[in-house]
Amino acid sequence: MRILVTNDDGIDSVGLHVLARAMRPLGDVTVVAPDQEYSGAGASLGALHLIRPEVHEARIDGIDRAWSVSGPPGLCVIYSRIGLFGDPFDLVVAGINPGSNVGRSVYHSGTVGAALTARNGGITGVAVSQAVTGWGIEGQGGEETLADQRWDSAAEIAAVAVGAIVTDPPAQPSVLNLNVPNLPIDQMRGWKETPVGAHPPRSLSTAGLEPKQGHEGSYRVRMDWGEALPLDPDTDGGAVMDGWVSLTWLGHLSGSDAPADVSVASALDGLFP
Repeated sequence: MRILVTNDDGIDSVGLHVLARAMRPLGDVTVVAPDQEYSGAGASLGALHLIRPEVHEARIDGIDRAWSVSGPPGLCVIYSRIGLFGDPFDLVVAGINPGSNVGRSVYHSGTVGAALTARNGGITGVAVSQAVTGWGIEGQGGEETLADQRWDSAAEIAAVAVGAIVTDPPAQPSVLNLNVPNLPIDQMRGWKETPVGAHPPRSLSTAGLEPKQGHEGSYRVRMDWGEALPLDPDTDGGAVMDGWVSLTWLGHLSGSDAPADVSVASALDGLFP
């Protein structure tokens, strides 16, 4: 079992290192992660026709093979899938992200994006995220929160979940989004299988333009963040806020029935008589 471990916080992230070491009993682990912060990158690859990506050897205690890539996590996964770092991988595990990836943040998360990119290439992906003190901004934690992270709790839960996948793999490549409270395991309430909710715990509330002195016509964006709000306890975000481990299997994007009040089809009929 060859396991690729990646993240969106960069090769130096403590959460990445703890997760990689937790995966070692489950298979042959290689770390391939961005060389810098790529939070919010989703499943992006970058402008491949413009950039000239570089790869550098990295060193992580307890890990034999580690590389950094000058690109987002999705690109790390694609390079790994096509053999840039040896034989193809059987599983991709991304994290541990400091901050939960729940609600709408699932669309933007580079941690989840890595797992989605793995599935697009025919490999099961697991995204591992952990809540932060104060619930962060759109669920994400900054540098000031990292000292409070209980990485070992998330790593132990990830090891159990990934171990189950290794023992009994899904019939089709799948994506598991795992979100863990920032608590000792014996203080957690258990686990729930949850749907994706509508909101993260704490959201951007307002934004305004402030003139940039000495630069006419240029502005800085001032952002204000609302307070954390309670979420539906039966959703991914609400479960984590209530002290549960949230386990969500993410489906594929697919077409749906057209809204009854939208006439795009009729308009296109007029273009193609």
